[in-house]
Formats: sequence, structure tokens, C-alpha cells
Amino acid sequence: MAAERRRGPVGASSSRAHSLPPYGGRLGWGVVPWGNPASHSPIPSPQGGGEDRTASLSCNPGPGRRITIICAMASLLFALSAPPAEAERLVSSLSEHIVQITSSFTGVELTLFGTVETNHATVPHDSGYDIVVTVKGPRESVEALRKGRIFGIWMNTQSRTFVEVPSYLQVLATRPFESIADAETMRREQIGIADIPLPQRAGRDIADGVPNDQFRQGFVSIKRERNLYGEITNGVTFLTPTLYRASIFVPGEALVGNYDVDVKLFAEGAVIARTNSAFEIVTVGFERFIANAAVDHGLAYGVATAVMAVMTGWIASIVFRRD
Repeated sequence: MAAERRRGPVGASSSRAHSLPPYGGRLGWGVVPWGNPASHSPIPSPQGGGEDRTASLSCNPGPGRRITIICAMASLLFALSAPPAEAERLVSSLSEHIVQITSSFTGVELTLFGTVETNHATVPHDSGYDIVVTVKGPRESVEALRKGRIFGIWMNTQSRTFVEVPSYLQVLATRPFESIADAETMRREQIGIADIPLPQRAGRDIADGVPNDQFRQGFVSIKRERNLYGEITNGVTFLTPTLYRASIFVPGEALVGNYDVDVKLFAEGAVIARTNSAFEIVTVGFERFIANAAVDHGLAYGVATAVMAVMTGWIASIVFRRD
């Protein structure tokens, strides 16, 4: 069938193909004005006719098409590189985030509670879940002394300085560590006091000693006696398959500062989720004033203390003087 022709307003002959969109319509062929024209020749229309329509054909994509392709490729790469959605997620909180020290402070017991959130991507685990909680207090440097007998007298014979080690360290778990993961995973994740670094200064070098190092064992033993270091392999309890709780005891001689609580979720010997929390120990009232004065105004604090001691002794001598 011949293409339908009609006369334009100026008497020029035109075909139906002229009404097609110039940049790729739904029915016609598009013309991309990019690059060098290949040839100028009549282009037939799918509707027929259009023998008098000429255009420049090119095999190169136009700027708009190139931008679209680049955006599509970038979106594909982003989708491929995006991390998979987590099947489990830990949510935890503490009963108190601020612990206040007063004159009658002898320690405090905090409660950690949380839940394991799952979604449609969660795969059931035959062995269930395990929780390991590690609580670390402010860092401190401590010198450990070793006594020896010299000529029948006990004296300090050796010393070792532990550099920037946790002043407080507690590890709680749902069951014994060796039942949760293998030795390599425990070492990598620093599960248990034996796998947590305690750097020591020996001469000019600072390094972590081996677990059976005598100074390390003595240091940890002293901390355990003061309830500052400890491990409780049944310290975390699952109240339901996904709801857990744990009790954290902080003794009265714990240092003032921030305490970090790291919670790891294990399943089939691997860490599948983790979360963090924290609490702070602060002094309040007159105790806070004394502590701040000793730190911020050391000289004035020392002079005032000496004067108070002298005055107390003088007053006592007058009160208890015998005529």
C-alpha cells in the first residue's frame, strides 16, 4: 500500500513518515545526531512510503543513551557489591547506664538483657544460639612485683609493668567457651581472659606474654581475688529461645570511668552478630568534690590535708590532755 501523501501549507509534498518522532518513536526509526554521518540515503518507514525522507545514520550511541547505560551499569555493580541482609540481629540494654559512687558504695550489680531478632532470611540452627559478653573497664598501667627470699628476708626481686590493660575484666557466657567455638575462633575473637592481650613492658619492648607467663598469672590471680577479673561460663541465661539476660557485678574498688560491654552471638561455632553497650561509674556529692580537688588542684589539696592533720592532732592533744 502506498504511503498517504498530503499537501502542506506551502504546497510542499510530505509523507506520513514525516510525523514520526525524530529520536526514536514507538513505531518509526529514530535518528541519533551523534558522530559522523555514514551516508545520506532515503530511509523507508515501517508504515510504508517515506521514500523522500533522508537522514544521517550512525552506529554510535548518543550522549543521553550513554549516560543511561553508565547509570544502569553503576546500579548493577552497586547491587552486586551490597552486603547481604543480616539474618540475625542483637538488641541489648543495661538496667543502669550511670553508676553513682557515694560514701556507702560497696559495689553494684547490673543486669544486661536483650533479644535476638530474626527475619525471613534466618536459617534455623540445630545447636541453638550462644552469647558471650565481655566487659572491660578503664585502662591502667600496673607494676607487678615478685618477691623472693634473700638471706632469709622476703624482698621484691623482680618486677614487670603491665601497660594500658583493663582495670576491670569480666567474661560471661551461656556455657563453657570450648563448647561454643574452637580454639582458633576463641583466639581470634578474644574470648576469655587467656585470649585477651595484656601487654607487658620488658626493658624497652612492650608485648603480650604467653598465657603461662608467671607475671601474667600472678597479675590475673590478684585481680581475681579482688573481683576485678573473672569468667562465668554460665553467666548468660536464655529465658526464651531468643531472649537472654546476664548479671554484671562491679566491686566497690572499681575505677571511675567508662565500661564497655561487648556482646557476641554465636551459632554453630561462628560469630553471626554482635552489639555494644556501655555504662559509666561517676562520683557524686562531697566525694566528687574531694576527688576533683585532688586531681585538679594537687598542691592546694596536699597543703590543706597537711593542715587538717596538724589541727586534728593539736585538738586531740587538748581534749585528752591530763592535768
